[in-house]
Amino acid sequence: MTAKTLIFGHRGYPAKFPENSLEGFKYASNHHIDGLEFDVHLTKDSIPVVIHDETIDRTTDGKGEIRNYTFAQLRQFHLENSETIPSLKELLETVADSSIQLNLELKTDQITYENIEKIVLNMVQQCQLTHPVIFSSFNLDTLKNCQKIDSAQQYCWLTMHKVPEAEEFVKKVGLAGLHLHHYQPDEIVQRIWTINDSFKIRKLLKQGVAGIITDNFEKAVKIREKMTAKINS
Repeated sequence: MTAKTLIFGHRGYPAKFPENSLEGFKYASNHHIDGLEFDVHLTKDSIPVVIHDETIDRTTDGKGEIRNYTFAQLRQFHLENSETIPSLKELLETVADSSIQLNLELKTDQITYENIEKIVLNMVQQCQLTHPVIFSSFNLDTLKNCQKIDSAQQYCWLTMHKVPEAEEFVKKVGLAGLHLHHYQPDEIVQRIWTINDSFKIRKLLKQGVAGIITDNFEKAVKIREKMTAKINS
């Protein structure tokens, strides 16, 4: 029952490393994580970079909006571990030889980045990955734009709200599933974020969701292993 639920590292492994850092992604990759969830914005010169916020204020030693810096200018700022903000290309190269399932969130719910869908999809297609990338966004129009470019990919809508008639909605929009803040008792692919509480992790594993997105993937994996062992004993 629990084996089909993949554990995704939310922004890498923020319980131990700076969020969306190559150090966190590398650690997770080397410790056999199922999947990685991360966020992508565009710089002033249209380079996809991996960072959550629209600004660099919270996670680096700099200030300002990502879209107002070129990629070269962004490199002068650093995360808490002294790394620079990683590019999408760097992250893809970091995990290219692994079996990790990637969940790439296009951060377009507050800012419209021109051609971000085409730029990101083209970059991902050029990288040899074991599994197709799952693309997600809070902006449904972004996912529709992606579908026009490449309808064969997996697109999932992110939302904090309950989705009424979810099965019909997913089918109508042509989505692969939903990324929800809370579980819904619907026959759809759903990955739930951001789950760090042990009780909630166990409950979602019992409910057989497609994925759990968490800040502490090692903790979640241990819970899944114990539950699986108990079932098989």
